[in-house]
Amino acid sequence: MGHAWEQRDEAVVAAPVEEVWAAIATGPGIDSWFMGRNQVNPGPDGTVTMDVGGFVSTGTVTTWDPPTRFGYRSDGPAGRFVAFEYLVEGRDGGGTALRLVASGFLPDDDWEAEFEAMSAGGQMYFGTLVAYLEHFAGRFATPVTVSGPPVLDWPAAWAALRAGLGLGDRPALGDPVRLAVPGLAPLDGVVDFVNAKALGVRTGTGLYRFIEGFYGSFFLGHHLFTDPHRTDTDTDTDTAQQGRAWQSWLAGC
Repeated sequence: MGHAWEQRDEAVVAAPVEEVWAAIATGPGIDSWFMGRNQVNPGPDGTVTMDVGGFVSTGTVTTWDPPTRFGYRSDGPAGRFVAFEYLVEGRDGGGTALRLVASGFLPDDDWEAEFEAMSAGGQMYFGTLVAYLEHFAGRFATPVTVSGPPVLDWPAAWAALRAGLGLGDRPALGDPVRLAVPGLAPLDGVVDFVNAKALGVRTGTGLYRFIEGFYGSFFLGHHLFTDPHRTDTDTDTDTAQQGRAWQSWLAGC
């Protein structure tokens, strides 16, 4: 039978309209808070392409009115689709109101589990967008995407992951976190997002996201704000090192 869905989120951020537009409608901006690597071919006939670990999807631009409205939609088999519509509005006295309507259709009869995962993931990614605009607007991140081994017992897996971050059973916003990953410099941060399927940590140099993947393993989607004067080769080397280190850390949780 399938299921049509819609999710609405909104926030007021301190970033100006131009920086909000760059975050939602450019590839480097989307890389700084959303999944994988992204490329935007701008314009009313443009496209948005996302590559997550080699899985590539391309959507078509449905609304292009910079810097206030942007939308795109990706379609799949059997009527499956997901669409995003952003509305950006400057506020008197500074700051920007940002509204997002995400919608779609899940064609399978067993849509409930996927819908639950998408809803929790949508909350987490909108929260990450807001965190980016509040703390890193005007900078662009290098995404680090890692998937862990299959998980057979999610409560035990979450308990081990939280312990690896120095957190208790009920993490709350603002709780201190120590990111101590072998092979990487240790970092101190705070919990800046938590729901039933995801945990977010913010440091002075990055946004770290730990997600209960729909396909049965942890998914780590980190966004690292490196020195803008570093070369592409330096950044690629750091990304590979980060990926290997987090992969090993995740396997050991």
